[in-house]
Amino acid sequence: MSFFGELYLRSTLPFLAPEVTTREVAYLQRCFSGLAPSGPIVDLGCGHGRHAAPLNTSGPLAGRVIGLELDAYSLSHRAPGFPAVRGDLRALPFQPRSLAGAYAWYSTLFAFSDMEHRVILQEIARCLKPGGLLVLQTVPYERLSEQPSAAFQRSLPDGSQLEEESRFDSATGRDHGRRQLTLPDGRVLSGAYAIRYYPLAELVQLLESTGLAPKWVHGGLAGEPLSSASTDLIVGAELRHG
Repeated sequence: MSFFGELYLRSTLPFLAPEVTTREVAYLQRCFSGLAPSGPIVDLGCGHGRHAAPLNTSGPLAGRVIGLELDAYSLSHRAPGFPAVRGDLRALPFQPRSLAGAYAWYSTLFAFSDMEHRVILQEIARCLKPGGLLVLQTVPYERLSEQPSAAFQRSLPDGSQLEEESRFDSATGRDHGRRQLTLPDGRVLSGAYAIRYYPLAELVQLLESTGLAPKWVHGGLAGEPLSSASTDLIVGAELRHG
């Protein structure tokens, strides 16, 4: 089965504390407040809409946020308050120069091959207006290199049993993992993933090669510089003018 579907949604929702979402939403509001281009801002891989719903309902981005999601299960369980379209990151269903901005959380853009990652960023650049902004969040490559293996088992509030193990290969920059969720009714959901984590210099080169110019790099939601202790790598990149 697909990893980014029912398995992903059921196994991650219990860990998405409301206060974390509130902080992430506030960060995104600050990023896009005062953005020069007018028009919509797209949540790339919006899932059930935990960012898109509050951003579109109130605050400086109200009425401007659109969700994009390929997984039908996630779309069918999305929160109310924002419009969404079903579509593929590798072929965005938007007109050229039609978007003021876009954002992607939890390494959403990098669950494909290196070639496809370039295509995704080219698609984003195609759809952004000049001066449009992309904000992407991922995990620092160095952090995974220091802790390449992970495994855990946990009981979820609904009685489901979650098991996961992963191994980061620093040579390829890919974190390979497998997750299994045993539901209270005995049904078992399982799937594998491989997510690419780029060293910052390599990520900057990738962005620049697709017409996106990095504006800032943050190591967390307070806007602090990236450091060896950072748990986040957040990059803001602007479409070059001309």
